[in-house]
Amino acid sequence: MSALSRWLSRFSYKHPNFSIPGLMKYIAMGNVAVWLLTMLSNGTFLNLVTFIPERIFHGEVWRLVTFVFVPMDFSPLYFLLSVILYYYLGTQLENVWGSARFTVYYLFGVIFTVLGGLLTFLSPALRGFGTVNMYYVNLTLLFAFATLYPDLQFLLFYIIPIKAKWLAWFDAALFAFDIFSRISAGQFLLALPPVLAVFNYLLFFWDDLMEAVGRGKAAARHRTVAAHRTIDLKTARKQMEKQGYLHKCSVCGITDKDNPNMEFRYCSKCNGYYCYCAEHINSHVHVQ
Repeated sequence: MSALSRWLSRFSYKHPNFSIPGLMKYIAMGNVAVWLLTMLSNGTFLNLVTFIPERIFHGEVWRLVTFVFVPMDFSPLYFLLSVILYYYLGTQLENVWGSARFTVYYLFGVIFTVLGGLLTFLSPALRGFGTVNMYYVNLTLLFAFATLYPDLQFLLFYIIPIKAKWLAWFDAALFAFDIFSRISAGQFLLALPPVLAVFNYLLFFWDDLMEAVGRGKAAARHRTVAAHRTIDLKTARKQMEKQGYLHKCSVCGITDKDNPNMEFRYCSKCNGYYCYCAEHINSHVHVQ
């Protein structure tokens, strides 16, 4: 998992043209268009663009693309709030990651969703349940944002301040409920879309999560010893040699191993020991 995560980071960095700048703008516009056309056609248009495996296998291959623009919900208020939220999260991730990495992330989410939807067609008992959309992939945008900026506050209903990490935990509870409820009902294939969406998130954030776990363990060990102690430079050097790099950008994930010529700096305004590459040292959101 770690090797694949690093490969994706290097691929995104080395292929900046493999991107769709402003991707979430087009996703949001597509959602609005599908919502309006569905309302105007009394649902007829929706039947032409949703993901239905049986019709895809009969030649309606455009559904492999158009389902990306199908809204999560058609209730006007929920639709508006969801589009605004996902547009904001996606745009912020693109700003800090770059268009290439965000495009690859969303593209992998689409591919995994298609895979999960097509596999349900293999079970005759579930062929009527094969319709999927981008609900779970869009939900993982909150996971991604909260991983980068866990203490950044949102205004829930534009009134209640709540940190991104707590919204992400609520998000995780929704995933867990959907996955286990489907598995407990014996519908294992229907659990694939949320499972694959989480897998896509882990592909891009595995190293970050492992580092966070490592920092947590290190902090726990530090609390059990004296506040001032001698640093074992030999052990620190071996640790650096084991992980293969000395510096890693907290935003895009590039390391001095990926690009030996890249300059890295540590931000004095962030609350913690956060490293940034030259491209993000002046453009990142300060962690408080």
